[in-house]
Amino acid sequence: MSTIALPPMSVSPPLVTPPSPAPAASSKQRARPKLPSPPDFSSEQSSGRAFLNSCTLYLRLAPEQFTCDEEKIFWTLAFFKDGRAAKWSENLFRQEADTGIFPIQSWVDFEQQFQSQFFPVNAEADAINTLEGSSYYQENRTVDDYLDSFLILALDAGYTDPRTLVVKFRRELKLNVQSQIATMPFGRPADTDPQAWYAAAQRIDQARLANEAFQSTLQSTTVTPTRSAPTRPTPFLVLCSPPVAPPSVPPPLPAPSGGIPMDVDAERGKRDVDCDK
Repeated sequence: MSTIALPPMSVSPPLVTPPSPAPAASSKQRARPKLPSPPDFSSEQSSGRAFLNSCTLYLRLAPEQFTCDEEKIFWTLAFFKDGRAAKWSENLFRQEADTGIFPIQSWVDFEQQFQSQFFPVNAEADAINTLEGSSYYQENRTVDDYLDSFLILALDAGYTDPRTLVVKFRRELKLNVQSQIATMPFGRPADTDPQAWYAAAQRIDQARLANEAFQSTLQSTTVTPTRSAPTRPTPFLVLCSPPVAPPSVPPPLPAPSGGIPMDVDAERGKRDVDCDK
């Protein structure tokens, strides 16, 4: 039995898919925003909360700059440069020198001790006393300045009831401002809407400030008559005229040869009297 030889089969090499190129690495990394450092702290209790918030914000936005809580604490203490804050920081390092161990080991412990040292002791009670007292008013401040301080006090006092906020805010406004809001014929804010009261007071105060600026512009552009300085009269010379001779009196006329008429009459009368005798 004969076999049939088959031609050799050509086997093509398998198709190899070239690997996709790896994404090129970015030559520039995303730049982080520049963070401002906290301000120096000298121990004022009114600014203690703001200082600690500033430090906490920095630590959260740049956590890669700190490897442990000790670095966070030391970095924060670097801003204690004056007053009681500097003394407190100095006392911590003195304790470390005496014991070999820094007395504050965690950031949480540092926050608690900082609050006990530099936060107002009775911030809530102080704010309530201020708002409930009779000495806190807008006075000569603008509505914006008064509103800022009012909101801080309300926050410290824990006031959240809308009606209470309106009553406190309205009571301490200038009389003319709160009267304009309370007597608005249209769009008067509700007594339970503190935000509407704030906005209405700001609009009225801004209108007042704009009117005052306009009035001052009018006064500066009005031409006011100015008095000229009195001038001295021009000196002049008094010319003396030569003396005038008195008018000449004509000489008396010579008496007539026949005598003066009055004398003739007198003589005639005398003769008549002698004849009668």
